[in-house]
Amino acid sequence: MQIIFWISLFIIIYTYVGYGIVLFIIIKLLRVFRKKQTLDPNYELPTVTLIVAAYNEEYCIEEKITNTLALDYPSNKVNFIFITDGSTDGTSAIIAKYPSIQLMHKPERSGKIVAVHRAMQEVKTEVAVFTDANTLLNKQALINICRHFQDPTVGAVAGEKRVQIDDSGDATAGEGFYWKYESKLKAWDSELFSVVGAAGELFSVKTALYIPVPVDTLLDDFMISMLIAEKGYRIVYEPDAYATETASANTKEELKRKVRIAAGGIQSFLRLTGLLNPFKHPVLSFQYLSHRILRWTITPFLMIGCFFVNWYIVIMMEGDWKYQIILAGQVLFYGFALLGWIMQSRSIKVKLFFIPYYFCMMNYAVFAGIKRYMSSSQTVLWEKAKRK
Repeated sequence: MQIIFWISLFIIIYTYVGYGIVLFIIIKLLRVFRKKQTLDPNYELPTVTLIVAAYNEEYCIEEKITNTLALDYPSNKVNFIFITDGSTDGTSAIIAKYPSIQLMHKPERSGKIVAVHRAMQEVKTEVAVFTDANTLLNKQALINICRHFQDPTVGAVAGEKRVQIDDSGDATAGEGFYWKYESKLKAWDSELFSVVGAAGELFSVKTALYIPVPVDTLLDDFMISMLIAEKGYRIVYEPDAYATETASANTKEELKRKVRIAAGGIQSFLRLTGLLNPFKHPVLSFQYLSHRILRWTITPFLMIGCFFVNWYIVIMMEGDWKYQIILAGQVLFYGFALLGWIMQSRSIKVKLFFIPYYFCMMNYAVFAGIKRYMSSSQTVLWEKAKRK
């Protein structure tokens, strides 16, 4: 029981904290022995098409268009495609007012990835950039992304997702903290070798490397970028190209989003088993296992097992002070999470409790996502989470 406990505890700590520490140490060593790569400021920027898949985004599409058309990039090298398949509100009519944007629309709703595949058939540029309709990009985003394609080893570039947190006093504050930590891990992943997948808020690919993923794909952005990585290309992280969006409207909406991501994570794991081959992808497989697979598979189960094994060792086996302290720490942490759940339902602003609550909610979403995927109840026609 003690061996099971310590192995479980090690994997849990490694998954959420240890991998970051290992990355930090490796990066510090690499900076001593490896020359820093510099980009040529005079690089001839590639032609680019920015693609926005919008479904019933009438409430924000005007702001998205204004933001998109104001982006810095040579006007003779950039195209814009907005695709609104299935939209039943005024989204298409608003986009149609802008002749500089190519509007694609059909009345049937087939899911985002089908719409993206249809849009990609129209792309004739060297690079395709994908961004969500409800995010706003910084002015230099396209330039900062596309400059990385001067490196022939780069097949995709992931921008940074920034979550705009208000002071509403709910547990979505944990979302902002989570993304700050994720952004740091992505920066270190990129410096080591490659980011492990891109987020749909903002990422780009070399058009020639784009692979149409199956139409039932739940995490299309992740799959598209990782299939490029599987070919041996790197996914670079560019924090100076960022997409800003508001937090989920509440924790119920955030949980809905996390469950869908968890279901997609299991699907991606089952479809990208080749990336776990350390002989073919020595560094990437280490990153993929450490940063993604452990979170999506065994670690949430180990958290539950670790608690009960710890309790058994202390209560039934009269474990010594080490086990008692760890059990007390677990009880305290989960107690904070419970208080976070209670306080967010009453709009009491104590952020100290929101982070444990958000963390536990994320891990619960893994269980719900696995169940949803195994029961085939998660479809690509998902209901998007409402945002503040």
